[in-house]
Amino acid sequence: MSESKRNTLLIKTLNWAAIAFLVYLVLVAVGTVSGGFKLASGGTEGAKEIFAFATNPFIALLLGALATALVQSSSTVTSVIVGLVAGGLPLSIAIPMVMGANIGTTITNTLVSIGHIRSKEEFQRAFAASMVHDFFNLFAVIIFLPLEIMFGLLQKMSAALSHLFIGDADLSLKSYNFIKPLVKPAVGVIKDAFSFLDTKILGAAMVIAGICLILFAVTTLGKLLKKALVGTAKDILHGAIGRGPIAGITSGAAVTVMVQSSSTTTSLMIPLAGSGVFTTRQIYPFTLGANIGTTITALLAATSITGPMAEVALTIALVHVMFNVFAVALIYGIPVLREIPIKLAEKLAEIGTNNKSAALGYVLGSFFVVPGLIVLAVR
Repeated sequence: MSESKRNTLLIKTLNWAAIAFLVYLVLVAVGTVSGGFKLASGGTEGAKEIFAFATNPFIALLLGALATALVQSSSTVTSVIVGLVAGGLPLSIAIPMVMGANIGTTITNTLVSIGHIRSKEEFQRAFAASMVHDFFNLFAVIIFLPLEIMFGLLQKMSAALSHLFIGDADLSLKSYNFIKPLVKPAVGVIKDAFSFLDTKILGAAMVIAGICLILFAVTTLGKLLKKALVGTAKDILHGAIGRGPIAGITSGAAVTVMVQSSSTTTSLMIPLAGSGVFTTRQIYPFTLGANIGTTITALLAATSITGPMAEVALTIALVHVMFNVFAVALIYGIPVLREIPIKLAEKLAEIGTNNKSAALGYVLGSFFVVPGLIVLAVR
C-alpha cells in the first residue's frame, strides 16, 4: 500500500472515530438533558403528581404531553401510566395520557435540531425532520382520540387481546438496555460537576449543560458526516433507512426496541437530515418506526405486573401499541393523509428559519406553556 493510500485510510479511520465519539456525545447530551428535567420536575413522582389533575380525556391528553416534555422520556411516562392503571386509574383517563406522551416525546429531537441553528439551510432541514414527528403524532391524536371517546375501539380490542395473552411471566428487558450503562458514567460526571447546587437548580444546570453539548456535538457531527458519508458508506445507510417506507419503518422500530428510547433513535437522525444525507421524506418512515418501537417499554412493564390488575395493565400497554400501529397504517397508508405532516413540517421549518423566535415560541408554547397553564387552571 502506498503512503498516500495509508494516509487516506488513516484520515478516514480518524474521521469515523470522531463521528462515533460525537454520536456518543449526543447520547450523553440527551441523557444529561433528560436527567436534568427529571431532577427539576421530580421525575417519576413529578409525573404522578401531574397526573393527579386528570379529570377528563382532554386534560389527561395535555398532562401526558406535559409530563413527557418535563421528564424527557415517553418510556418513563408510559411505564408510570401502566403502574397507575394497575393501581386503579380508569382506562378512559389513561388512554389519552398515553396519546399525550406520544406528543411530548418529540421535544427531544426538536432540541437536537437547534444544534444546526448557525446554518440557515441545515437548520431548515433539521427542523423540518424533527417537526414531521410532531405533526404526525398530533394528527394521530386528532383522528384517534375522538374515535376512542365515542366508540372505545382501542380499549375494547386491547382488552380482548390482553384477556387472551395475560400471564404471570416477568418479561422485563431493562437489564438489556445497553445505551444507559454506556452514557451513565459521563452523565454522572456532568451531574457531579454541579453537585454543590440544590436539586432543582442542579436539574436546570444539567439541562443547560446538555443543550450546550448538543449544540457543539451536532454542529461538528454534521460537518464530519458530510465528509464520511460518500460512496459505499452512504449506500449502506440508505439501504437500511432510505430504501422505501417498509425499510425505514422496520429500521426505526428495530433500533428503538434495542435502545428502548424513541427520543434517542430520532435524535440521532436529525444530524443526518441537517447535513443533507437524508431528506425529511426519507426520515419520516424511520420516525414512525420509532413510534412503534417505543411501545415495547410499557408492554414489558405491564408483563411484569401480576395479580388481579395484570390484565388491565396489559390492556393499556396494548392500547399504546395499537394506537401507534393503526396511526402508521392509516395516516402513512393513505397518500393524502401521508403528505399532511410533511407539508406542515416543511412550512413551519421555513417560517422558523426566517424567524427563529417563532420556532422557539412554537416549541415552548406547544410543550410547556399551554399544558402548564391548563394544569394551573385545573389546580
